[in-house]
Amino acid sequence: VTLLACLSVAGAQAATPDDLIQSIQKRWAEIKYQLPEKQQADQYQALAQESRRLADANPGVAEVLIWEGIVLSSEAGVRSGLGALSLAKEARQRFDEALKLNDKALGGSAYTSLATLYAKVPGWPIGFGDKDKAEDYFKKSLGINPDGIDPHFFYGEYLLDRGRHAEARGHLETALKAPARPGRELADQGRRKEVAVLLEKLNKDNK
Repeated sequence: VTLLACLSVAGAQAATPDDLIQSIQKRWAEIKYQLPEKQQADQYQALAQESRRLADANPGVAEVLIWEGIVLSSEAGVRSGLGALSLAKEARQRFDEALKLNDKALGGSAYTSLATLYAKVPGWPIGFGDKDKAEDYFKKSLGINPDGIDPHFFYGEYLLDRGRHAEARGHLETALKAPARPGRELADQGRRKEVAVLLEKLNKDNK
């Protein structure tokens, strides 16, 4: 029993951040890209609770905090009213914590996610949204991960919303060429479809 206990502790210590977040990433992609939107909120809520337990069991791991934040912000995106704003604030807190630990974790994903929150959340006095801060964070994320699908997609979406069509097109086209992420096939496939939708919108707007 003692040997088994030792092996189990050694195994737990050997888990890399990528190992820890793998099941969260996989479930998130299933919820986002395979479930109807009206069914997503409760599933995200359950996954956020699982992510919190993982974060509590693995303190100081930026990657786990980032994924807890991503799940919380995804739930905020499919809920409405003050509940959504409360979730967005909680997500922001997780990303801020992750940045203090390692701002380059997951290719600067905390910056990408924070930028998206600041871009989409209403501004003062309702929420904390801030378009200038969003742009600053998008640039930081691209500085860390210049070829990533997510920073280019979300920055492209932001630029499109701001009417900066030529810049948006450049980032969205770069997102389509982003290298595949091993183990993230469903997420990559879903994201590429989202990129294609924005490019189609861009083409219609420019006709």
